[in-house]
Amino acid sequence: MSDLAAAEIPLLDDSVKGCLDFKGRPVHRSNSGGWTSASFIIAVEVAERFAYYGISSNLITYLTGPLGLSSAAAAAQVNAWSGVATLLPLLGAFLADSFLGRYRTIILASLVYILGLGLLTLAATLPSVTTSGAPNADNVTLNTSSMLQYQVILFFFSLYLVAFGQGGHKPCVQAFGADQFDAEHPVECKAKSSFFNWWYFSIAAGILLTLLILNYIQENLSWVLGFAIPAIVMAVGLLVFVLGTMTYKFSVKGDKESPFVRIGRVFILAIRNRKIASSAIATEESFKQFKFLDKALLAPDSTMEQGKVCSMREVEEAKAVLRLAPIWATCLIYAVVFAQTSTLFTKQGAAMDRSITRGIEIPAATLQRNYNAQRIGTGIAVSAIAMVVAALVEMKRLQTAREHGLVDKPNVTVPMWVWWLVPQYSLCGLSDVLAIVGLQEFYYDQMPNELRSIGIALYLSILGVGSFLSSFLISVIETVTGKDGRDNWFADNLNRAHLDYFYWLLAALSTLGLALYVYSARSYIYARRSTS
Repeated sequence: MSDLAAAEIPLLDDSVKGCLDFKGRPVHRSNSGGWTSASFIIAVEVAERFAYYGISSNLITYLTGPLGLSSAAAAAQVNAWSGVATLLPLLGAFLADSFLGRYRTIILASLVYILGLGLLTLAATLPSVTTSGAPNADNVTLNTSSMLQYQVILFFFSLYLVAFGQGGHKPCVQAFGADQFDAEHPVECKAKSSFFNWWYFSIAAGILLTLLILNYIQENLSWVLGFAIPAIVMAVGLLVFVLGTMTYKFSVKGDKESPFVRIGRVFILAIRNRKIASSAIATEESFKQFKFLDKALLAPDSTMEQGKVCSMREVEEAKAVLRLAPIWATCLIYAVVFAQTSTLFTKQGAAMDRSITRGIEIPAATLQRNYNAQRIGTGIAVSAIAMVVAALVEMKRLQTAREHGLVDKPNVTVPMWVWWLVPQYSLCGLSDVLAIVGLQEFYYDQMPNELRSIGIALYLSILGVGSFLSSFLISVIETVTGKDGRDNWFADNLNRAHLDYFYWLLAALSTLGLALYVYSARSYIYARRSTS
């Protein structure tokens, strides 16, 4: 009997070290984590990406159509919203790491998301924006009624609720999915690599469905339905995620203190001890870069007294974050270019012939695509080429408009097929493959293990700040080029605008950004790769 019991012990003792189930009990590899759990998590992420792109990819069309904003104003609003949406993951990561945990953050973020999408649908149904006698209730124009003002306020309030929901989702879902695979187990470690591949593939499939189906519904059937479908999909995604709760593994943190607090304390102590001579720090405890942070290792009396100083691990964490700052800054120009795919590119396509057959047109936003990638620098270079191609295509469109006498007929479609935009969209997609995912992998890899969710949030903040910079740049150019009653570069009549000039400017800025990035990358000191 004793021999039989001994033989059974390895089979029964399959608990996963450092993980608990949803009730705080030890988890077993045989009935938790792995692909079963990851499938539930992938489902909610696909639903979230479907919902997010269902709003963002065609937002400028709704703003310039039913809400009646100018092209420049709409582009600025989209960029501002995108900027907020991609900066809020920093807040989401803070809440998850410091208070709520990833699972609860995902749940709360999903509820906020669904509320925002529901209110967005409600805003689109309000009768104040309906033009009487119009055959389609979605063909509306802006009026000055107080009811419309409430409708606009509700719309933007709802839009920013969606941004808050996305901010909680983005830094948590992918990391929580990866947590379902044990990096110390050879089989699960290999499955973890496959998980990232399937993660990206599933997201790309969800986005493609959005661009092919939802954009058509919004422009040709109903904006109300076009906003309601993402809300329904998001609700179903949350339900699927909750159904998987009993299978999830929850990682147990060795250090309960927030990484934000630890890193912040390093900077505070380093500033407090700034007048202490560096020679007071032992040579073997010094690091090559950012030596001013080493002063956080000292107490005010120049001793290494425990309890009043930071540990070397904490100082190294702070330096890891600081090392990424130059890469972050030099990628902002790329983020400005990235912002144009969902704003001015869409407006450019809307002015061209989008017909497939008689009576059927593809939505201008459908040409947007996303891919995965490896090399950030090459991606920045490709983005510069994309802007050159975009400028040449816009020059061709303006020439066609002049040749057909359509310069002062902005509502008449320019007889130039929309597929002329495919090269610039394809180049932007290739740029995404090389830069966007490259940035994500770089920030994930170079951050300390406990800070990798923050790394993802920092990568997203590049796109957020880039969107704000794009909005600021458009506003400045609109003001400068529209003086003395002249048509500015972003005039509502695109046949008198000069998007081509703006694209040339972005191409030049991208080239400058590439040079700065190469310089920063060459001087960057890489952290050792973690085995996990």
